[in-house]
Amino acid sequence: MPEDTAPGRPAEIVIALSCPDRNGIVHAVSGFILERDGLILDSQQYGDPASGQFFMRVHARLDAHLTLARLRDEFATVAAGFEMRWMLIDAAERPRAAILVSKTGHCLNDLLYRVRTGQLRIAISVVVSNHPDFEQLVRSHGIDFVHLPVAPDTKARAEEDLLKLIERHDIDFVVLARYMQVLSDDVCARLEGRVINIHHSFLPSFKGARPYNRAHDRGVKLIGATAHYVTADLDEGPIIEQEVVRVDHRLGPSDLVVAGRDAETVALARAVQWHAEHRILLNGHRTVIFR
Repeated sequence: MPEDTAPGRPAEIVIALSCPDRNGIVHAVSGFILERDGLILDSQQYGDPASGQFFMRVHARLDAHLTLARLRDEFATVAAGFEMRWMLIDAAERPRAAILVSKTGHCLNDLLYRVRTGQLRIAISVVVSNHPDFEQLVRSHGIDFVHLPVAPDTKARAEEDLLKLIERHDIDFVVLARYMQVLSDDVCARLEGRVINIHHSFLPSFKGARPYNRAHDRGVKLIGATAHYVTADLDEGPIIEQEVVRVDHRLGPSDLVVAGRDAETVALARAVQWHAEHRILLNGHRTVIFR
């Protein structure tokens, strides 16, 4: 775990973990909280019989006399005994996000609105786009906008600039809000588990470009959107959330695009919220989500 440099003493914490399933995990975690005069506000767990892995998320109130760094140091002893992959965070923390967008702005606009109205508890530190179209919208929310053009011969340089921006703004995770550029394998590896994409299709069907046209060709009765983590395998990352809309033969491809946009905004917003609240745990190529 990274060292914590914040001096704050959190009033509430979230512990999220996964480990090989065995007896005593819940007892150990709840005992850790009890020994520090804590009160469990919410606890969810799941043991996957297929993978043999156990997953848990606990939200607890503490007496606020211990620093986050000390809590992490002390929980590390518990975690080591069960081979846990874990995080312990201040529940009041607002993760810092970078949003990447191209020329289709409904998902960006929806996220900006949800943050401004307090529905989505993240801090959008910067919006990056390969087009200048949404600069005025973004700046009207008091958020930095960076125009970062991408061309075939400048893509590598643009990605290096993007990574520098992410480091400079101390970004916790990245949201691809209809960003129509494929991230390189190197960027996917460096940001593993920290990039959420919205795909305008009900994956695993109709991957890649123009999915609504291909859905129309097949005469589908349901269209959808899929929010997923980004990996080097295009549109193959672990699925976080999916939303669907019922359609029929009267709708052409352009109608399907319009109908699908609401599904895209809803699926992406949920995925971002769950990620920010540390409700998503990876289980191989799948996800466990404690809603």
